[in-house]
Amino acid sequence: MTIYDTVKNDPQARAYIKAGNDALKALGYTEHSLTHVCLTAETAGMILEKLGFPAEQIELARVAGFLHDIGNMMNRKFHAAAGAEMARTILERMGMGWEEIGTVCSAIGNHDEGSGGKPVSAVAAALNIADKVDVRRSRVQETCMENILTDIHDRVNYAVTRAELEVLPAMGGEAGENREKGVIRLCLDIDAGFTPVMDYFEIFLQRMLMCKRAAAFLHAEFELMINNAKII
Repeated sequence: MTIYDTVKNDPQARAYIKAGNDALKALGYTEHSLTHVCLTAETAGMILEKLGFPAEQIELARVAGFLHDIGNMMNRKFHAAAGAEMARTILERMGMGWEEIGTVCSAIGNHDEGSGGKPVSAVAAALNIADKVDVRRSRVQETCMENILTDIHDRVNYAVTRAELEVLPAMGGEAGENREKGVIRLCLDIDAGFTPVMDYFEIFLQRMLMCKRAAAFLHAEFELMINNAKII
C-alpha cells in the first residue's frame, strides 16, 4: 500500500475533511468534501506524471492534494496554514520522513490564493493547479435554484457542463511536434444561457493567474479554453 493509499484511508483525515465540508456547507460555500480532495489528489499526481517528474514527487503531490483542505475544519480564512499544521501531525503519526512532510506541508500552506499562495515546489505547483481547475456542477451544495442564481460561485459552477484538463509534455525532434515547454490546458464548456462567461472571470481570474504561475514553475504553459475558444 502506498503512503497516498494510507492517508486516503485514514479515519482521522477523512473525518476532518468531512467536518470541514460540513462547516463550509453551513457557510454557503461550494463542495470541499472527499470528492474534491480525491479529484485534486489524482489530478496533481497526473500533472507531474505526464510532465515526467519522479515517482516520489508524484506520490507527495497526491498526499498534498488529499490533505490540502483539511484546515477548513478550523477556519476558512486561514485554512491553508491550519491545514498544513494538521497534516503535519497526521503524517508524523504515520511515520513519514521529515523532508517529505516538509514538502507536503509547504504545498498545503501555499495553495490558497486568498493568502498569497505561491508554487514553492513542483508538488505545490501541481497542487495549486489541480485545486483551482476543479469547477463542476456537482460542487454546488445549494439545492434551491433561486439561491444558486443569486450566488455567483454557485451560478458559475452550475453553468459548467464540461471540464477537462489536458497535460502535454514538451516535445522535440524532427518526427514530432516541436514543443519546447509542456502545456497544461483547461477546457471548459459553460452554459452562457445560465450565466455570462464573464462571471467566470469575476471569481476565477486570480485562480487562473495562479495556475499560470504554477505551470511556469513546472516549465509549462497554462491555457484556458472556454466553449472551444482560447482565452489564455
